[in-house]
Amino acid sequence: MANETEVAVGVTEESVREALATVNDPEINRPITEIGMVKSVEIGDDGVVRVGVYLTVSGCPMRETITNRVTEAVSKVAGVTGVEVELDVMSEEQRKELSNLLRGGAPEREIPFAKPGTLTRVYAVASGKGGVGKSSVTVNLAAAMAADGLKVAVVDADIYGHSVPRMLGVEGRPTQVQDMIMPPSSHGVKVISIGMFTPGNAPVVWRGPMLHRALQQFLADVYWGDLDVLLLDLPPGTGDIAISVAQLVPNAEILIVTTPQMAAAEVAERAGTIALQTHQKIVGVIENMSGMPCPHCDEMIDVFGTGGGQTVADALTRSVGATVPVLGSIPIDVRLREGGDDGRPVVLTDPDSPAGSALRTIAGKLGGRQRGLSGMSLGLTPKNKF
Repeated sequence: MANETEVAVGVTEESVREALATVNDPEINRPITEIGMVKSVEIGDDGVVRVGVYLTVSGCPMRETITNRVTEAVSKVAGVTGVEVELDVMSEEQRKELSNLLRGGAPEREIPFAKPGTLTRVYAVASGKGGVGKSSVTVNLAAAMAADGLKVAVVDADIYGHSVPRMLGVEGRPTQVQDMIMPPSSHGVKVISIGMFTPGNAPVVWRGPMLHRALQQFLADVYWGDLDVLLLDLPPGTGDIAISVAQLVPNAEILIVTTPQMAAAEVAERAGTIALQTHQKIVGVIENMSGMPCPHCDEMIDVFGTGGGQTVADALTRSVGATVPVLGSIPIDVRLREGGDDGRPVVLTDPDSPAGSALRTIAGKLGGRQRGLSGMSLGLTPKNKF
């Protein structure tokens, strides 16, 4: 009995809180001790530790995950014989304090990616027309970058034709803390989409001003944390959303997706040329559906013709006066389509397949790009010479 008492006494509140400091909230991705989620720690004489945890909102979808993480972390503390987790809900004042903490004192409605000196690379994925696989390319690039260790998020800015949540297999819904929205994630990628706020498969019937406000809310009111890359899946064409992106995130770089078909290439060129009016940089062109390997002889069949991607790149190079490269060509692969339907990106399920390999190569080019000093404030003051 003496030994059991010594073991129980050996458990200290400090050691338990150190263990809790290793537990990250699954939505905010910061230690629960740091964001005010630990309500209490009680240590019984028998070595059973009771931990009180505040949830951000009632009915938090991550309650089971948080409970499991706390139980696992505290169980590893020497002398602990059992763990009991008691859940409570933050008060209005506590949620307000958390919101202020996460914003870092920044005012509401501020878009962090538009601030001078941001290190987040923002890519607006655009196409001239629908049906070229723009969303498939977006989600696979995001998943590939996340698999490479980058912190990545996707904004499904295609308000009318939102499809990113299904393609990434996102099952959770956003959680709201005060005026801040916590986005769900899948495959290591944070995602927000209008489809998470509409019932069933209901259509969105909005005009320009509503579209602008929705995009602004996605960018400013969602807690994204410290991102390496943000991908915006734009609707096809050069309409309201493309203009809003240029206004809200002027540093976003345009990524054009097209097919080899000349009709698609001509329309894609128009979508890219909008960068001349918005003063945005075109980072490159991706040619999707570039060909299909014959199932009998492996010879490439040019189902949609050839050369569309290079045609767009050459035309945009002439228009903008700077080199616009073809970042890669993605062959037709049924696994790419299947992955989109099942919410399992091909870059994760079949990374060495022709489509998976091509997408991972493009993701490596985009994810590995270093941000230059252009447009960044260096905080230097010129010294006067007399």
